[in-house]
Amino acid sequence: VPEPELPPTADQPDNLGSLEANLESRRVKLGRIHERGIDPYPARFERNCTATEAITRFVAAETANRLGSADPVVLAGRITSMRVMGRAAFLDLRDASGTVQAMLRQNVLGDDYSLLPDLDIGDFLGVSGNMMRTRTGQPTVEATTITILAKGMRPLPEKWHGLRDVETRYRQRYLDLIANPEIADTFVQRSRVISGIRRFLDDRGFVEVDTPILVPIPAGAHARPFITHHNALDMQLYLRIATELYLKRLIVGGLDKVYEIGRVFRNEGIDQDHNPEFTLLESYEAYADYNNVMEMVESLVSTLAIDLHGSPRVPYGEGFIDFTPPWQRLSLPEEIHRRCGVDIDQYPDAESLIGKAAEMGLDPAPREARGRLIDKMLSVYVEPHLVQPSFLIDYPEDMSPLAKGRPDKPGYVERFEAFAAGMEIANAYTELNDPGVQRARFAEQEHLRAAYGDDEADRTDEDFLTALEYGMPPTGGLGIGIDRLVMLLTGQATIRDVLLFPQMRALSSDADDDHDSR
Repeated sequence: VPEPELPPTADQPDNLGSLEANLESRRVKLGRIHERGIDPYPARFERNCTATEAITRFVAAETANRLGSADPVVLAGRITSMRVMGRAAFLDLRDASGTVQAMLRQNVLGDDYSLLPDLDIGDFLGVSGNMMRTRTGQPTVEATTITILAKGMRPLPEKWHGLRDVETRYRQRYLDLIANPEIADTFVQRSRVISGIRRFLDDRGFVEVDTPILVPIPAGAHARPFITHHNALDMQLYLRIATELYLKRLIVGGLDKVYEIGRVFRNEGIDQDHNPEFTLLESYEAYADYNNVMEMVESLVSTLAIDLHGSPRVPYGEGFIDFTPPWQRLSLPEEIHRRCGVDIDQYPDAESLIGKAAEMGLDPAPREARGRLIDKMLSVYVEPHLVQPSFLIDYPEDMSPLAKGRPDKPGYVERFEAFAAGMEIANAYTELNDPGVQRARFAEQEHLRAAYGDDEADRTDEDFLTALEYGMPPTGGLGIGIDRLVMLLTGQATIRDVLLFPQMRALSSDADDDHDSR
């Protein structure tokens, strides 16, 4: 068997001078593989262990002095490194569990060893053989067979072992996961968070349900919707902006504890904690109020923190966030007054508050709703100071059209928002269940839309009002943005780092679509 040419290394992906030459080289190699009668994309490959399992079992057998009876391993992975030394070669194979070294010898593999020049960094390879230690002490598979599982037709990007270009990382997440395998840990933890939420609510007797994504009325939140059209029905529909009104219909129907984890869509801007589609948990519990929901949120989030970190104290930035209950309760009007000196009760209408907001440099619109102005003050002056977990309570009715009014404080509702790291993570209230009051609240929202041009004001849902007229018991409702919660629990500073495929601006038409150029 002729000695193979030196294949590319991790530091010199193909060393052919250009992307086109590299692509052509891989096409030639693919052709040679086909000429040998080998399928470079087989339908299946049966493994008996992962890379990490192979090493773990070998070390255990070595410790117990049972190497002679150890079974051969059959494993597979992406080639991340190739080192050829004449009639032997060492390859690093990486799967989801980790990396294992494989040793290929010409005198063991025979003619299959001549496949080596047609392999590249990035190809998938299956190997079988016994585990051993090299002279340097590294656990290694001594391959007796090799199987090409997928020929990579594009080279990994330059410096693939440390891809840092943010634009490429988000647009081509598959390259990010290849180049920075530790990134996968964040998404594994995200999965654990969602599983933990389901387990927590299921153990409390909640029933998980599914509600429509395509809806005729985009109601239940202050947001602009995405619009679509159903051809067969010839009707305009919207992507849901919340699941609230459908879940409350189920409370009316007699399901006392319901929740849904699903995507919602809001036609809004993109920043470090906003993405136009995001994952939302909403839950509703009959015969509960917002105080009960506060206690549930504290318990849920601290439980998730302990599951991930073994403690309710979670590393974040240069410090810690301590989710140990109870969290502090703060009054929204008092915090606004404390942080910027404005007593919102002294400004009972939009016109008077617009003037004050202008004095403060908040750049209000000539006609802007009072609730939106208060929300601006909250965002600018209060939120940045809510680093440790906090419940903000005492929300004005102007900001909360679906929440039940406080009988002891006219003009305010039984609502809270939860904050941590200066970011809202939950919104909840005792649900408004008086159909007459709810109709009036919807009418006020429609007035804001017409008089103030507030295209994020809530919309009237007549079927929901009809459902309320059949009677809904006292109910506590909750919404938690799962993406932001995962940010906090995994120490990520931007929402894009907890979304596998975040929304991105379109590339210009003349942009180079090859990752090597970015």
